[in-house]
Amino acid sequence: METKPHATGTVKAGDVTRRVGIEQMERRGVNVTELREKLIDAAAAEFTTYYYYTILRNFLAGHEDYKEICEDARLEDRAHFELMVPRIYELGGTIPFDIREFADRASCPDAYLPNTDGGKLRWGLDGQDATSPASAADILTVLLEAERCAIRTWSEICDLTLGKDPRTYELAMRILNEEIEHEAWLIELLSMERDGVSRPSGHFRRGEPGEAPFSKNRSFYNP
Repeated sequence: METKPHATGTVKAGDVTRRVGIEQMERRGVNVTELREKLIDAAAAEFTTYYYYTILRNFLAGHEDYKEICEDARLEDRAHFELMVPRIYELGGTIPFDIREFADRASCPDAYLPNTDGGKLRWGLDGQDATSPASAADILTVLLEAERCAIRTWSEICDLTLGKDPRTYELAMRILNEEIEHEAWLIELLSMERDGVSRPSGHFRRGEPGEAPFSKNRSFYNP
């Protein structure tokens, strides 16, 4: 019978305590533990950014065009979280069981609504409505810097996995493609809102909000 060179390896048949996928990554020089921890931190950043985008978007009242574009970015950041979490488990890890620990691990700073004392400002003590403490330009600036942090994060993960871990690289590259788009959208909006200067992003409307053409195959939308 002809020998099949890939039929066996150092992982014994039926062994469920080791993973051939991890073994192949390690042979190519990937520190799997380090990568897994970076993925958890990056997933936490996407999850918390989705949360903060929800607040920031709502306070762009009167700027429905801005809100629509921010909704795309908001839902796509949620898609990034959903896309990467299974990979963390495939690598033998887990996201933290305590959401507070998870949020603290985020690789990017909290995207607080401006002028809220780091999110500590509260409404409702005397029945007052929540009114915006920040201008549209202030909010767009926070959103822009959140996207830039994400670009740096996923670029690092792409660099760590290029040619060594095709699966993680492909997932991270899909996320990075959308984060780069988000930055361009926000530069366009902020440049016009704050400076009156047109810096087109090449933005075209998604088919539906949150369509996430790179990171999610089926869209979801919670109006």
